[in-house]
Amino acid sequence: MTIKHLTSINDLSPADAVAVLNLAERLKAELKGGIPHPLLRGKTLALIFEKPSLRTRTTFDVGMYQLGGYTVYMGHSDIGPGTRETVPDIARNLSRWVDGIVTRTFAHSTVVELAQHATVPVINGLCDEEHPCQALADMLTLREHKGGLQGKHLAYVGDGNNVAHSLMLLGAKLGVNVTVATPAGYEPMPQYVETAQRDAAQTGAFIRVIRSPEEAVATADAIYTDTWTSMGRESEAEQRRQVFPPYQVNARLLRYAKADAIVMHCLPAHRGEEITDDVMDGPRSVVFDQAENRLHVQKAVLVWLMGVTR
Repeated sequence: MTIKHLTSINDLSPADAVAVLNLAERLKAELKGGIPHPLLRGKTLALIFEKPSLRTRTTFDVGMYQLGGYTVYMGHSDIGPGTRETVPDIARNLSRWVDGIVTRTFAHSTVVELAQHATVPVINGLCDEEHPCQALADMLTLREHKGGLQGKHLAYVGDGNNVAHSLMLLGAKLGVNVTVATPAGYEPMPQYVETAQRDAAQTGAFIRVIRSPEEAVATADAIYTDTWTSMGRESEAEQRRQVFPPYQVNARLLRYAKADAIVMHCLPAHRGEEITDDVMDGPRSVVFDQAENRLHVQKAVLVWLMGVTR
């Protein structure tokens, strides 16, 4: 049997992505309706985290509990991927004990290497190049607030980072137009732009990278931002604070947007940098809906990957 993984949004076909979102919607409704769904009763999920986490760790922990399973958490000091033990050996060991692996790491190659050597599903809980679970939660949130996805326009304003990559890839598969507005030198990696544009040609969407945040938000249904300095790039923080102020999501920028455009952020937010308090706490903000939807989407991913249906 072929093992399914979620190392990248590229592991999902458009039909897979829709299936995960539909399952997340169902699991969310059941949870809120008090209907138990122990679809992973007795199964165990390993969490390998080299980076700190609030949302990813909590939602996988709680999600597995709600699905009837268990989690085992391991920080970098516990296993030392690539130092204390090789990544292939970690994958081979864990595959003998657990039913799935989530890794939150730096190099995308670490996620890929785990998946190559594991005989259980591997999930990318964030790496330097992608954040697929976040993008799925974001699209679920956009669908909930805008009544659908096909033809909607998401404007991402800020650093062309891992979140931007996953949003472009998933938007292209789901027919969502994605515009990334970013300063020169901080664009998304070309291979992600090219892959997303190729997929978008099949769904009638557009993927574009521009300089002007005002132009990006003018026709957007959702305005999205993220930290200016991602984990692992802390040495660049001061330089980035000099470059990114024109890309702050604030009341001035929202004046260029449609009146019903929602505001999104994957969190944690550096309030006063990439987003202002009045916008993040304002009536257009859906950032905590996104955070909640991490739980529902990740439960759907776990059920989808582990092959449990009903």
